[in-house]
Amino acid sequence: MKALVLGGGGREHALVRALSLDPGVTGLHCAPGNPGTSDLAENHVINMLDGLAVTELAARIGAELVVIGPEAPLMAGVPDALRSRGIPVFGPDREAARLEGSKAFAKEVMEAAGVPTAMARVCRSPGQVAEALDAFGPPYVVKDDGLAAGKGVVVTEDRAAAERHARECGRVVIEEYLDGPELSLFVLCDGIHAVALSPAQDFKRAYDGDKGPNTGGMGAYAPLPWTPPGLVDEVMRSIVGPTLSTMAQRGRSYQGLLYVGLALTSGGPRVVEFNARFGDPEAQVVLDRLATPIGALLQAADTGGLGGITSLDWRTGAAVAVVIAAENYPADPVKGDPITGLDAAEAVDGAYVLHAGTAWSGVRDLKSNGGRVLNVIGTGDTLARARERAYEAAGRIELRGSFYRTDIAEKAAAETG
Repeated sequence: MKALVLGGGGREHALVRALSLDPGVTGLHCAPGNPGTSDLAENHVINMLDGLAVTELAARIGAELVVIGPEAPLMAGVPDALRSRGIPVFGPDREAARLEGSKAFAKEVMEAAGVPTAMARVCRSPGQVAEALDAFGPPYVVKDDGLAAGKGVVVTEDRAAAERHARECGRVVIEEYLDGPELSLFVLCDGIHAVALSPAQDFKRAYDGDKGPNTGGMGAYAPLPWTPPGLVDEVMRSIVGPTLSTMAQRGRSYQGLLYVGLALTSGGPRVVEFNARFGDPEAQVVLDRLATPIGALLQAADTGGLGGITSLDWRTGAAVAVVIAAENYPADPVKGDPITGLDAAEAVDGAYVLHAGTAWSGVRDLKSNGGRVLNVIGTGDTLARARERAYEAAGRIELRGSFYRTDIAEKAAAETG
């Protein structure tokens, strides 16, 4: 199978790496890719929002599977263009991707499907915002209705900050606050059937102790030793199944990755959000643990072949991802600074580095080119060992002004070893 991965961040590097380990994948391409993916795949310069350009590239290289990494090409209708040419694609069509593209639409679908989630109001004016904030009270949860690259959500006790975020976004969804720990569950969907991957947990706040602004994610780990028995089965029964059925009834068959963000509240699991693609950085640790070859799995989501898959194989042990962020992330990250120490980081046993926001400087020198610059992955037979390796490797990388959280998976590792 020849595969093309669309995107150029850490999630896409993780997907390229996973596909490179699949013996069934005979050719691997990435567009636009990054310096990390270039070691495993042929990178192509392309506008990934241009469905015609992507389709022409896929046809030229003979792609038998196109994997859409980021959310923007989904909402731009790139999967629609590929499917119209008979090219298998992993990713929902534009209308189905509205589960991520519009928080209001997602709430509408959840209500119709009877999916447990937070009470919410869609607000279009300052008056409606004020009424909703009054009704739900603090902590205030304000979500941009549209795409915001994982940074459109504000959870705060500060009423003024909540109102300011609402003004900046325009149309927003204001929700009740859900108590309890959060986790991410990735589900492969073919429109009818669904297969769940291993749950993971990410860390959204910029600084240790869940302090600072919301980000796209500062780290993650998998598996989760603290999840209740039977949780995944319950989520598939009460959330994923009804959602797929409701989408199909509306003529919007959902094929691709359904990201289910969950809060394990005192009243049971509740949906925090749906996304239409792999979460970042959770994908990095989940894909690391997956032992089942991934290429045929992703292709089956497009061809309706997931019904025959009864179980997946997983590597033993654990994986921890630590994100190295640029100075002043997430507000206005500094770009263009040299990065060194990657070879030293990857010399740590059980550790490796995935590129997220990097670019070439000169022939083979690296520089920062984004807010979240690198993902350092540590693996081990225990969560504590994986965490130790991730931080040992992260400490060997040098990037002026960069920072990373030091408490990724700390609590879980202390409790389980």
